[in-house]
Amino acid sequence: MRPRSHERHRLGGTGWLRASVLGANDGIVSTSSLILGVAAAHASQANILLSGTAALVAGAMSMATGEYVSVHSQADTEAAAIAQERVELEVDFAGESRELTEIYVRRGLDHALAVQVAAQLMAHDALGTHARDELGLSESAAARPLQAAMASAGSFAAGAALPLLVAAWAPPRQLMQYIVGVSLLCLLFLGGWSAKVGGADVRKGALRVAFWSALAMAVTTLVGAVVGTLA
Repeated sequence: MRPRSHERHRLGGTGWLRASVLGANDGIVSTSSLILGVAAAHASQANILLSGTAALVAGAMSMATGEYVSVHSQADTEAAAIAQERVELEVDFAGESRELTEIYVRRGLDHALAVQVAAQLMAHDALGTHARDELGLSESAAARPLQAAMASAGSFAAGAALPLLVAAWAPPRQLMQYIVGVSLLCLLFLGGWSAKVGGADVRKGALRVAFWSALAMAVTTLVGAVVGTLA
């Protein structure tokens, strides 16, 4: 018999992990890119810090708003589906029982066992059973708009604070080098850590995040330099 530890999969935390990594990654990349673009246009340090602060606040609010609206729409859709299922159970309980039986048959149970399982589960919690097995909904995965909005805003702000603090303390002549170096190091760590927690290849995860982030910084810096030359 295999040890029980071999059966502990890491899929349960991928939802919160994805949201946290996405928010922090966006915070670092967007704010550092903006600071680099403004710095490349030969702006003063005061203007660089002002732009970075505005990016942190605006980005966090944008992440919170977008996540809240998106997840709330999902929650409304789930609530409507459950309400419809509740009505169908009241109107045609036998038909819903047959529908559940067919689901279990398609999943591999023989018909007699599927009938027995459907009957027992519906006797225990008909609506919950249909929500889980017919609609694919569960309490643990239920949409929580406010929680999602706060998590996204918090992770974005935490990520955005990093390049902003570097810009505040770095020597003006080496500001861009400090921003690039510190941001890429943190992004490498972030990508590697998220890959490790998710059970994926650490090196690939770290390099993937760092490569695309470096590309975003380079493009923004180039645009800032061009605009600064033309202005």
